[in-house]
Amino acid sequence: MTLTAAVAGASGYAGGEVLRLLAAHPDIEVTTVTAAASAGSRLGDVQPQIPSLAELVVTGTTPEALAGHDLVVLALPHGHSAEVGDALAAAGDGAVIADCAADHRLVREQDWEDYYGGAFTPPWTYGMPELLHAGEGAARAQRAELAATGRIAVPGCNVTAVTLALQPAVAAGLVDTTHICATLAVGYSGAGRAAKPHLLASQALGNIAPYAVGGSHRHIPEVVQNLQVAGAGEVGLTFIPVLVPTSRGILATVVAPLTEGVDQEAVDAAYGVYEGESLVDVTGPGAWPTTAPVTGTGRALVRATVDDRAGTLVALCAIDNLGKGTAAAAVQSANLALGLPECTAVPMIGVAP
Repeated sequence: MTLTAAVAGASGYAGGEVLRLLAAHPDIEVTTVTAAASAGSRLGDVQPQIPSLAELVVTGTTPEALAGHDLVVLALPHGHSAEVGDALAAAGDGAVIADCAADHRLVREQDWEDYYGGAFTPPWTYGMPELLHAGEGAARAQRAELAATGRIAVPGCNVTAVTLALQPAVAAGLVDTTHICATLAVGYSGAGRAAKPHLLASQALGNIAPYAVGGSHRHIPEVVQNLQVAGAGEVGLTFIPVLVPTSRGILATVVAPLTEGVDQEAVDAAYGVYEGESLVDVTGPGAWPTTAPVTGTGRALVRATVDDRAGTLVALCAIDNLGKGTAAAAVQSANLALGLPECTAVPMIGVAP
């Protein structure tokens, strides 16, 4: 039986990528697309890269327009997402709802107040199947939660890169989590599709620009939350995102002090937790993760190495911010919640050059 899906925020980058993946899904048919400014337009006029869905008409985003589907994906700004998602959830029509905004990610109300502000909404099941949990069954626990839920909070893209880079070392107790430094090279699509002066090509091309430096980036509490799920106690995180002149991709470089006696053999053993993961590949010695091979996919490339001279672990992760960082995570998690094979319609083959 074919399931039906609605996508809210269909005119944005995240919404467009969700639609691109769902258009190739053998078990799901997109029947409704909604947005604000583009309401009344053909989808083909705002997302011309998806010809199979071109004749769908974009409607306004209301709970009524999104009701009656098996899957609803919300690609809306935070705040608006909670309003729509909570109304849908309260209606109780049985849909799986995947929220790509931040509204339902954070467990602690104080974190929301500190980094976002406004009304706090309770967390939904976190949409990272590979999230490690401290203790027995670490590698499967999040999948079990997703398979039993109808409410999914899709992770932040930067959060995904940092979490996948460092969580095996945290779970194995290999690093001091009170002094973590994460520097991320981030493609411009992570800033969304809205026109802003600093996102113009004339400003971006030939320029490398840090932003949200000094502990102000909204993804910080989410990373801390994930590492604590993996077994960390206190977490001190310096987080430095840097815009680089590429449209898609994140390369996260995460550095943390090693605990005493840790060597490369111990690190390699810890990262063996990713063996068998369809979407996370640990690269070989000297083969550092890069973004090009994962562009357009739901895959992540990870590598961790010991810096003996500095006494630190250097862990890297490359993802497509719109792929594994957003849309692919939404589809992957929704598949689990719908009882479908996890990687259905999640692209694994990149584009080159």
